[in-house]
Amino acid sequence: MQSFDSLALEAFLPLSRMQELARSAGDVYRHARPFPHAIFDNFFEPAMLDLVLAEFPAPGQLAWRSFKNEYEVKLFSSAETTFGPMTRLLLYHLNGITFLEFLSQITGIPHLIPDPTFNGGGMHQIERGGKLGIHADFNKLKGYDLDRRLNVLIYLNKDWREEYGGHLELWDENMSRCEVKALPVFNRMVVFSTTDFSYHGHPEPLCCPEGMTRKSLALYYYTNGRPKHEVSAKHSTQFRERQPGEFGPVSLRKRMRALLKDIPRRLRGH
Repeated sequence: MQSFDSLALEAFLPLSRMQELARSAGDVYRHARPFPHAIFDNFFEPAMLDLVLAEFPAPGQLAWRSFKNEYEVKLFSSAETTFGPMTRLLLYHLNGITFLEFLSQITGIPHLIPDPTFNGGGMHQIERGGKLGIHADFNKLKGYDLDRRLNVLIYLNKDWREEYGGHLELWDENMSRCEVKALPVFNRMVVFSTTDFSYHGHPEPLCCPEGMTRKSLALYYYTNGRPKHEVSAKHSTQFRERQPGEFGPVSLRKRMRALLKDIPRRLRGH
């Protein structure tokens, strides 16, 4: 591994490339299907990201928060005290004004606000057999009442093969087809806009070797208000089936919740 002894801004953020992308990538981002997104490969300085990967905790190394149900089987930690020093420094830079302005230039969303609590974000880890069902994210930041607008996902998986799975899937608004599949390979960054219909996840159980995990960093960005046509009642994560029965028997409560969620879309004529 290369040495890494710089704490300069350029060591954490590719400033020259960000300037070029700010000029060239906005149109592609905003017109991407099934919803605005961009995939950037080899975005960060590899030596820096190597250090982040080297300090990434194994499943048994800390008290990971765990989800294990029909929708998702995963580990995550958003507690700042669990981040290693390089991870913490990188996340601080990704919540700083230089990166925020870059995101605004790419996405066309002004006045982005970072989340210092990393609520739902931070370090994510999926073990063999784990998954994350297709879903739309919660739409309000707890305790702040800010509107969730963007996700940034950074993958840390070296030598990750196609047959291991774990692809990030982006689905259309009607949940009729997957339009994008992105393998979670090392130094790949995915940015996408979040609305009630930005359906994404990696629904197929991981097939990586035992002892190998799917590692990523997740950051979410907010605004104070959002476009009127995107406004909806406050809600938690909304999972969607790719086919009937994917998540097992559906209770009456779940059916009513899904019906109520669809009302705004139907009123808009979608």
